[in-house]
Amino acid sequence: MLIVGAQNSFSQNLTGQILSEATSEAIANVNIIAASEVVAVSGIDGFFTVENVKFPLVLKFSIIGFEAQSKSFDKNQSDVKIYLKQSNESLSEVRLRSTLIPTELRNMPAAVSLLSKSDLERTDAANFVDNLNYVPGVYVNQGALNTNKINIRGIGGRAQYSTNRIQAYFDGIPLATAEGELTLDDIDQESLERVEVIKGPTSSIYGAGLGGAINLYSADPGKRQSHIGVKMQGGSYNTWKKSDVISINGENSSFFANYNHIKSDGWRDNGSYDRKSGLLNAKVLTSGNNSLSFLANFVRLKAYIPSSISEDDFFNDPESAAYTWGASRGYESYDRGLLGISYNHHLSENFTNQTSIFLNFRNAYEPRPFDILKEERLSAGARTNFSLATSIFEKPADISFGAQYYNEWYETGTFENLYEDFDDLGSVRGERLSNNEQDRYYANFFAQLNLNLTENLLVEAGLNFNTTGYSLDDFYTEDNIDQTGSYTFDAVFSPRVGLSYEVAERKNLYASVSHGFSTPTVAETLTPEGQINTDLKAETGFNYEIGFKGNWLNNRLYTEVSLYSIQVRNLLVAQRVAEDQYVGINAGKTDHNGIEFFGKYTLDIAENWHISPFVNAAFNFFKFDRFVNEEVDYSGNELPGVPKHTINAGIDLNTNFGFSFNIWYRNIGEIPLNDGNLLYTNSYQLVNLKAGYAFDIMKDFQLNIYGGINNVFDEHYAASVLPNAVGFGGAAPRFYYPGYPRNYFTGIAVNYFF
Repeated sequence: MLIVGAQNSFSQNLTGQILSEATSEAIANVNIIAASEVVAVSGIDGFFTVENVKFPLVLKFSIIGFEAQSKSFDKNQSDVKIYLKQSNESLSEVRLRSTLIPTELRNMPAAVSLLSKSDLERTDAANFVDNLNYVPGVYVNQGALNTNKINIRGIGGRAQYSTNRIQAYFDGIPLATAEGELTLDDIDQESLERVEVIKGPTSSIYGAGLGGAINLYSADPGKRQSHIGVKMQGGSYNTWKKSDVISINGENSSFFANYNHIKSDGWRDNGSYDRKSGLLNAKVLTSGNNSLSFLANFVRLKAYIPSSISEDDFFNDPESAAYTWGASRGYESYDRGLLGISYNHHLSENFTNQTSIFLNFRNAYEPRPFDILKEERLSAGARTNFSLATSIFEKPADISFGAQYYNEWYETGTFENLYEDFDDLGSVRGERLSNNEQDRYYANFFAQLNLNLTENLLVEAGLNFNTTGYSLDDFYTEDNIDQTGSYTFDAVFSPRVGLSYEVAERKNLYASVSHGFSTPTVAETLTPEGQINTDLKAETGFNYEIGFKGNWLNNRLYTEVSLYSIQVRNLLVAQRVAEDQYVGINAGKTDHNGIEFFGKYTLDIAENWHISPFVNAAFNFFKFDRFVNEEVDYSGNELPGVPKHTINAGIDLNTNFGFSFNIWYRNIGEIPLNDGNLLYTNSYQLVNLKAGYAFDIMKDFQLNIYGGINNVFDEHYAASVLPNAVGFGGAAPRFYYPGYPRNYFTGIAVNYFF
């Protein structure tokens, strides 16, 4: 509330209430700051009064556990309510969006990690997937800005050039292809509000996802103040990034739009990068507290590819590109977009439905030394989810059920690359080598029950039924090989059961068993002769897990510990039969056993100074249980492409007057390079720094200046590897992608609030 006092015509009182954006509950003990001084503190009911106010006025609202917010006031405002957003410090209370039934993180009987907006702002914002290294159990192979592979608990570690066996969604819209290939390189973190990572098989919710699921949520103005912003960042290797944003919040609608442009010469030869992206997110509240949401995202990319290099080049000439990629000036370019419309309808007080329809496309052109690839992909689908709050045997219960259908039309063709016939021209397209069309589809039917058996015991049970298939039309006849055919995989049932028990206040033990699967790619189902291998089976696995989540020391310390074991059966192995041809076989079993830990502590070290040290770690014991390939027995060997351990630690320092500082330490263990464990990378350590200062330069205008150093001690390391690399034509195998040496960045951002 805004109360106009009668002290004089210029001096007045400002009164209002501070609430949680997530729960609308009152927040006590919030510092209200004007001109770097605390002028009031909210009471137990969230109400506050600032006396002797001279309008116009800018106030900052700050408390541990919530993101600080600045807001301007003038004489004409009334009914003042301030909504603060929970930050990572109170992450145990955050309600997860990526589960079928929204559940507080602490009560969720599964390993789910959250990256908040403040987590994403620790880095230079050049490579979004680098942030996933903050998540214990996740490791990102970073070959270049456009060459990243993600593995979760070792699943996906043997992939060659891209991520597979992991699902990803952007506001509920699938990002992986129908056969499971995933690219997150072109997602700009300026467009994201939060990321939720579910580790281990998630097929009971999302279908084919043996490794887990990554859920991205776009920035949404919500109940926060409207603003316009511009940010410019520069760094080493002529790297520049520009971001523009507009966020408008009305009583019954909100609108967010963001445009980003990043370009770089790259630190390696043939490594320049140029990406433009835009996002639009709008929401309208309709009658009955229903809502209609719209999302659009577009990316245009052209990125040259230095590729992997041999061991000799890695140690002696890491800036070089692979010779053939440099000579052909190989690159990838594409336009990618996605559109989605979602309607949330309250059928009754306890029964709701959310239905989404979505469309995404990708048109790509990629000159490579061995050929030139041209792709066109169009996907469309729909997902509907019903949620019911009820009781079973007089026990509180939540039930969720629904279905998702996804269809993908894919055209691909390859052409000769004649770069060797034209000196210093790079890639030149020649005769056609292939022309294929594919129609892929899958359907998921899912259901989940959450039942509170007692006040402290939650039982969760879920089930997914999946059908997947594809058809292939081969229109190229000059090679006398006809790959035309269709294949439907056996229907898969994926169950999940979990228990969460609160052993003490805000301290939970949990246990779960879940099933997952991943179907072979179309390329893997083809034999060397080009025929479809109908004997190939989907890769399946069960995840057994126990863990603990809890708050300590008056909720200032939050910890998680999990122990898990994933047994993968019908292991899909991609055998390399040519420079760009892989054939899939079911070759055995793997065991993925591991221990993960996460901890974060929040402390007030002085008035207006807050420090938050954090640490996460994963210790991996991944091996082949039974694996015989080409008459060689690899049983008992360690899985290639996955480090033996990952440790991340850091300190976040924040102040109420705008200064911030972040330091991040990363320790990565040895990585086996092949199935025979004959070669390993060296372990390595990295230290990154970032500092910033945000302040008001005038009424409603905020300036943020920041800068940082990546790889402070100039460590030489392999940021990514190519497992089981094979040399062709007498050349040494190219296992290594060298990581960035020491590099710098600095930036400035201006925001206008209205």
